[in-house]
Amino acid sequence: MADMNPISAWRRFLALPNENRTKTVIVAFLVSAVCALLVSGATVVLRPIQAANRAAEEQARLEALVAGIPGMTELLEQSGGSLSTVVINLPEGAAAQDVTPETLATALDDAANWTTLSPGEDTAGLGRRPDYAQIYLLRGENGDISLALLPISGAGYQAPIDAILALRGDMNTIAGLAITNQAETPGLGGRIEEPAWLAQFPGTELADATGDVRFAVAKGAAGNEYEVDGITGATNTGNAFTKIMRFWGGPEGYGPLIDAVQRGEF
Repeated sequence: MADMNPISAWRRFLALPNENRTKTVIVAFLVSAVCALLVSGATVVLRPIQAANRAAEEQARLEALVAGIPGMTELLEQSGGSLSTVVINLPEGAAAQDVTPETLATALDDAANWTTLSPGEDTAGLGRRPDYAQIYLLRGENGDISLALLPISGAGYQAPIDAILALRGDMNTIAGLAITNQAETPGLGGRIEEPAWLAQFPGTELADATGDVRFAVAKGAAGNEYEVDGITGATNTGNAFTKIMRFWGGPEGYGPLIDAVQRGEF
């Protein structure tokens, strides 16, 4: 009669030669199963810690960006407020109802949450635009928005340009700008991230009284309240950045949000 004792069976298994194919397969399976259980357990245990770390890293990046925008640190200190994170539905110009900062990445994995732009619409050279964007708002004591930080992006002369545009509460006066990613020609277009060039942005206006977005990087010295000085030898980068700003300030970008805020509906 066969010995059905599991301990005896285990001992007989261990006694098999290490070269035994069955023993090799079973050991490999057991090791894989144990490793999978350990990884799964670690994932469950560490998930809250990872979420907290991601939140802390995001806050640190935001603070670094704010510190990099001329005058922003002082503005926050004067207001005594703190920035809040909001996901907005770009076409509607309103807070998203079913997408949060925690679920934004998952939402943008879905191609249905992107809009393909026609050549006439795609002045920033994006190809397609996400329907949701994460922005940062500073509200005053009365609840009105006093500062909005809006991520913008588009095609530069050499490579994509990413930036954070800061608008004051009127959603038209530029409070500052931070370049977060660029690969333009060093010493020429690459100078768009130099503090001296960025220092021109505060006080510049995005659109005129009719709502027409008129911001531009001039080909030389700025000639009006909608322009900043161009960079010598970097006309193509300046033109590209003008298109990026006009796209995001217009109807395919943050235009619906800007209109909603100006009407007091956000």
